Amino acid sequence: MKLYSVGVRGGLKKINKADFKDNEVFLIDDSKTMYLWFGSKIPKKRRDLSLTKAKLLNNKKENTANIQTIVQNKEYGAFIAIKDLLKKGISPRQNLDRRAELEIQYEETVELVEAGLDPDLEAEITIATHKLSQEKKSYKQLCRLLAQLQLDLLKGSKSTLKKDLEKKTQEIFKSSSTYEELCWLIAQLKVIKSKDSFTS
Repeated sequence: MKLYSVGVRGGLKKINKADFKDNEVFLIDDSKTMYLWFGSKIPKKRRDLSLTKAKLLNNKKENTANIQTIVQNKEYGAFIAIKDLLKKGISPRQNLDRRAELEIQYEETVELVEAGLDPDLEAEITIATHKLSQEKKSYKQLCRLLAQLQLDLLKGSKSTLKKDLEKKTQEIFKSSSTYEELCWLIAQLKVIKSKDSFTS
């Protein structure tokens, strides 16, 4: 689930908590459904602009969602429970399940390796990604690990400053990467780095 505040001109800002005041607009992307919530004091022009922005965002999705408009004090259905959750605040990556396609890729890769085929680079990364995901590291820990690897790659033998590491970690944390995408990127860099060390 992703939560955005919608500005006066339609600009979107990703946030983790909503107070649902009467002069605000929020967009909640719950994968299959997009909820566009309007405070009671929002004029029609701003509503139309916000709806246009929601449609543009929806059209960029691989699988488009159903857009529902919700007006303050007229909430209904599943949104009532979602509203309570958003008032309390959601973690940046709450309730992230491992993507089914990654599990399928891992199982197929293991079957090929067990059949006697040497794993290619993608297979090595897939296996390493699965192992990392099983370690149950927190999202923030993965962000920091990826930041360290990326900075090491950029700086080479130069030591990484703590402030650079923290800045890079925050950049990754604020990105839209899923838990599994972070695992994949980390595994990819580790595998490539190990091969470079072996050949150098």
